[in-house]
Amino acid sequence: GQASPKDSVVAAVMLETLSAAVAESFGEACPASAPFFGYMGAAAALIFANLGAAYGTAKSGVGICSMGVMHPNLIMKSIIPVVMAGGVGIYGFIISV
Repeated sequence: GQASPKDSVVAAVMLETLSAAVAESFGEACPASAPFFGYMGAAAALIFANLGAAYGTAKSGVGICSMGVMHPNLIMKSIIPVVMAGGVGIYGFIISV
């Protein structure tokens, strides 16, 4: 049937006891802001790694263009920095996960 006011009081007391037990077991070792800073750290790792990878790809793209004009026979060697810059982005993704 219906819940009586006594049931809600009992539930509130149980919840307060449970939250006090959880706070007592973790204490200051795990503050309430820990998930926020954890997710912000993961986001920062992902963002900055991919910004670096994008910058590296752009700079090496300019190098590939100039290499194609000045030394067309060495253009395949100039693709290596693009692969390395992509590796930085993948590494940042792995670190953030």
